[in-house]
Formats: sequence, C-alpha cells, structure tokens
Amino acid sequence: LREAQGAFDFVKTGGFALPELSMLAKPKPRASQFDEGALRQNAQLLESVLAEFGVKGAIDQIRPGPVVTLYELVPAAGVKSARVVALSDDIARSMSVAACRVSVVPGRNAIGIELPNARRETVYLRDLLGSSEYEKTSSALPMALGETIGGEPYIADLSKMPHLLIAGTTGSGKSVGVNAMILSILYRLPPEQCRFIMIDPKMLELSVYDGIPHLLAPVVTDPKKAIVALKWTVREMEDRYRRMSKIGVRNVASYNERAREAAAKGEHFERTVQTGFDDAGRPIYESEKINPEAMPYLVVIIDEVADLMMVAGKDVEGAVQRLAQMARAAGIHLVMATQRPSVDVITGTIKANFPTRISFQVTSKIDSRTILGEQGAEQLLGQGDMLYMAGGGRITRLHGPFVSDGEVEAVAKFLREQGQPQYLEEVTAGADDEDGDEGGFDEGGGSGDDLYDRAVAVVTRDKKASTSYVQRRLQIGYNRAASLIERMENEGVVSPANHAGKREVLAGPPP
Repeated sequence: LREAQGAFDFVKTGGFALPELSMLAKPKPRASQFDEGALRQNAQLLESVLAEFGVKGAIDQIRPGPVVTLYELVPAAGVKSARVVALSDDIARSMSVAACRVSVVPGRNAIGIELPNARRETVYLRDLLGSSEYEKTSSALPMALGETIGGEPYIADLSKMPHLLIAGTTGSGKSVGVNAMILSILYRLPPEQCRFIMIDPKMLELSVYDGIPHLLAPVVTDPKKAIVALKWTVREMEDRYRRMSKIGVRNVASYNERAREAAAKGEHFERTVQTGFDDAGRPIYESEKINPEAMPYLVVIIDEVADLMMVAGKDVEGAVQRLAQMARAAGIHLVMATQRPSVDVITGTIKANFPTRISFQVTSKIDSRTILGEQGAEQLLGQGDMLYMAGGGRITRLHGPFVSDGEVEAVAKFLREQGQPQYLEEVTAGADDEDGDEGGFDEGGGSGDDLYDRAVAVVTRDKKASTSYVQRRLQIGYNRAASLIERMENEGVVSPANHAGKREVLAGPPP
C-alpha cells in the first residue's frame, strides 16, 4: 500500500507510519455466485408487472450486485421513459420490495430498473482499501466511495472533484460514509502531504479525530469559530496563490515539484521586482530570493452545514463560495455534509460551485431534486446506499463501505501515537473580534504608527510573532493584529510564515 505513493514523494515522511489494513474488520465471505434461475424468474415477473401498467418491452440484461440487481428494460417503440420512471412506487409494490429506482441507462436504448436483493451483502472498507484499484490509483486525494451495482470498487479523486457536497437523512449512512472518506485519505497520506480542518457543530461525529497529527486545529465545534476557520482558509488560499505566482506555477502539484527539485539541488529561485523610481523617473529593479517550501493539501470537512447557515448564513455562504470557486489550484478542498437538503441550506450559489454531489437516502422527491436535480434518492435503501453525481451530471449508484466506530477509534489512536499535531492558533483565533476593523493604520490621527511601535516592542521583546499573541497583548481586533504582523513582515521585523505557519523574529528589541 505504501509503495503506491509515487505521486506523493515530494516530502519525506520523517518516519511517519501509515495505518495498517489489519486495524479494519475482516469482511465476511460472500456468496460465490447468483442463482441464474431466480434472476430470470424475477425478470419474467417484472415484464408481466410492467405489461399490467401498459409498458411493453423486454428485459435485455440482468446485472446482479451485492445490494441491488439491475434489470435493463428495452422498451417497445413509443414508450416514454418518463412514464416508466413515474411507475417506480407501483413496481416496488407489485414486486413486493421496499423500494425501486428507475433511471435511463446512459448511451443505450434501455431503462434501468434497480430492485433490492432478498439478502443484502455488506461492503467493508477493508475490501476497498485492499483492492488493486485503490493501491494502483494515481489520485492525489483518493476516496473509497464504495462499490458499484456490479460490485466493482469505486475510487474517486477529491483533488479533481474538486469539492464535494453530501446530503442524507438520519440513518442513511452519511456519517459512516464521511468517516470512510476521511480514512481513505489517512491511509494514504502523512501529515506533511495532507492536513485537515474539521468543523463539527454536532460535537459528536468528528471528535474521534481530535489530536491526530493531520489536524491544523482542534476539531471546531463552536459555529463562531467555524466561521473564523473558514475565513482563515480563504486567507490561506490567497497566500498560496501569491506564493505560486512568485515562481510562475499554476497549481500546488507543480509548486511542490519545483520546491522538491530546488531542495534537492540546494538552490533557490530569484525574481526581479520593481521597488520604485530613481530621481530621473526610471524604474529601480531589485532581485528577490525565494525559497519555496512544499505545501500540503488542505481538506476542510464540515459535518453539518445547516447549523452554520442558521448562525451566519451570509458569512458562511460567502467564504464557501470563494473557496469553491478558487481554491482548487491552491490544493484546498471542501467536503460539506448536511441532513437537511432544503433550498435555504443548499442555496443556488452553493450548488453552482459544487458540481460533484452525493445523496444518501432522503425523505422526499423534493429533497432529491434539490441535491441532485432529479428524483431517485428517496428510493434508496439507507445504510450507505448512495447516488454519486460527478461533475458532468452523470449519476452512479454506489453502495458505501461500512466502518465501525471501533475501527475509526483504532486508526485515530494509532495516528495520535505517531506524534503531536502542530496546531496553528490563527485558524480559530479572533472568534470574539467584534470591531470588524478592516481599515489601515493611519486612521485616528496617526495612532496607527504608535500601535505598530507597541506591537514591534511586544514581538521583539517576547520573541513571539503570532497574530493571536499580538491580539491578546494589545487587546485589539484580529484583523488589525493580522495587519500589524503583515507590516512587520514587509519591514523585515519578522520572517514570512513557514509551511507550519510559524514565524521567526529577525529584529532585536528597540532600545
């Protein structure tokens, strides 16, 4: 498993050991084959049921799977597919099954009718993570979503999605699905290559991951701090774009490649920048040295976005919109989940920026249309049964893997034993900032310079160069403290932040 990480060797893992598959539960043996006679008998019964409702056609192919069986109906000439789709409830009743989903088979003159099996097989995460599809994938952020109707593993790449919106009612398997997605990444990438910000207003779902080395901040449960964390992520995105533009690359993978090459050769980049004009009005140029450090992928997981929208809908929507539109090239990816896929939670703006979506079982056709744009999610079977809509709008039915709380705790405990997380105070600092000061330093008759001098004195004396420290010592708002630190960086008092967000104090204390 670890040998399949060729695409991710840009940072040495420093002795970090990835989790073993043995921490996950062994799958139970499955039935080796399906009863062809029973399947054909079911197909004939289905044909007669459809004929009773005036739908003529023949069952062409039967595709059995671990949870449902797909019967492909080739309709007679003149039969409208919308009419067959509308009969899903009647087909389920006549076939004596809990639910039936009907959809057009893409690229073929066939209508797919999905009926649940009498005996449902469980899909285990260990099967997916041990599959050749997962081991051989070149995906930057591989996520084991589940198995297809035919039982093949389905591995998606979060970095290409590039953001994921998940909906599902209570008991649909949404939380287990989110855990499986997180573990898929934790089994592949050490903290140097991928970091997480986890926002969990429900306080229960993601708390098991508290303290793992991959976290940038403790699991955020306070909605106000969650909004601050999202705003910090926007600033981090902008900072990453500035760093990438300085060496002329277009995405985080290229940046890390260049950083790795420079580190191997012991070199640095140089670029010429204009610093002003001379007395004759001619531009003055100086050479700037740049030492790029590899930037890890950053995955932001929000477990219940409805709670955040209730507290501060506009702030959340604004931050999410900016990240969804721009964060892909910076290596920042969002995974948002909600129990309530109503239009006040999943707004048009959010939907437009999340082309990749997953719907577990929902309660109504309206909810299904809100999340996917079409009905069908209300006919799912629960317990991990999902519809996955990729960017092009094509929908695939998948059966999500089961992973127990004990397995998640075992993996999290193993990761915690690898080392302490390097938290960044700035991620959640400033939640109580009420002054909202976005202005410059020259407001208030020159008091800005006085404040800056006090900040420099505090930082150089105490040798602590963090925004939250300046904020606490001077009792000012977060935005103003961040501006002071940026000014110190521009004037050479403190160093630029490294990959862990730490700064060095370069200047001595004032006399």
